[in-house]
Amino acid sequence: MIKVTQKEIKDFARLWGGFRASRVILTANNLSVFEHLRTARSAGDLAVQIGADPRALEILLDAVASLGLLKKTGPQYRNAPAANRFLVKDSPWYQGDMLRHADSLWKTWSGLDEVVRTGRPYRAPGSRDHASFIKAMHNNAVLKAPDVIKAIDLRGVRQAIDLGGGPGTYSRELATRGIAVTLFDLPETIAIARTMIDERKFRNIAFLEGDYHTDDIGHGYELVLISQIFHSLSSEECLELLRKSHEALNPKGRIAIQEFLLEEDRAQPQVGALFSINMLVNTSAGRSYTPQEIKSWLLQAGFKKIVKKVLGDTVVITARKG
Repeated sequence: MIKVTQKEIKDFARLWGGFRASRVILTANNLSVFEHLRTARSAGDLAVQIGADPRALEILLDAVASLGLLKKTGPQYRNAPAANRFLVKDSPWYQGDMLRHADSLWKTWSGLDEVVRTGRPYRAPGSRDHASFIKAMHNNAVLKAPDVIKAIDLRGVRQAIDLGGGPGTYSRELATRGIAVTLFDLPETIAIARTMIDERKFRNIAFLEGDYHTDDIGHGYELVLISQIFHSLSSEECLELLRKSHEALNPKGRIAIQEFLLEEDRAQPQVGALFSINMLVNTSAGRSYTPQEIKSWLLQAGFKKIVKKVLGDTVVITARKG
């Protein structure tokens, strides 16, 4: 008889039981627990402040403490350093909007059984919160924007377009380097981006509303940045977007694409493989793509001198028009 070790049992339990820790953290964030626990409070005091049941809240706080995001001393709870770093709004690394977006994804991911049976995305009631999504994209981008932009050769770049740039996090990173940037996105997204970008500070960021599938994106750019867009599109749509970008560039312009890294077998790394599930659930044709797939589209669109740089679970692929 084959023996099973305790480590194997625990490792397997972590695989199927990860939802429990996620749900606890998402609920604590939804209730603004971390905003209130910058200073120590009891569960009873906090329950009065946030309008919660004292017994239920105490059980929740104990669970959050077990995960290392709170410290408990007697009946008092306060944020651990990681909570102050990532889950209070005035932190430069704030991730609370990303957690609110993850709470929306919880609803859509719960339809995965149906999605796999039908091949169609799942629209859960109450799962669409566009503002939270755009702000979550800022939470995600702020952690890696400097490294991503550093991976791009910006010599000679004066005019750039951040295509589908969402909250404009990468636009700001380019703008701080003296580059004039056009932030292009849908009108409802641009409206949110305007609230997040100080236009007096970033005078070299212009806003352009439109749909990159159907609308003109302008011309005369030395750089087209396409960050975390391809995974929401079909391969045919990705190729068409590259062709449109090629036409928008100056003769010696370049393109930079950022996506989650996915190896050629599409089973590693885990982040890229699991993100394909996110796209399966939420889009009709999207998934994570491999660098080789992106390279093939670039060649078909007329780009040359393709360079790949891996940054952790992210890949930045650059190419030139001429």
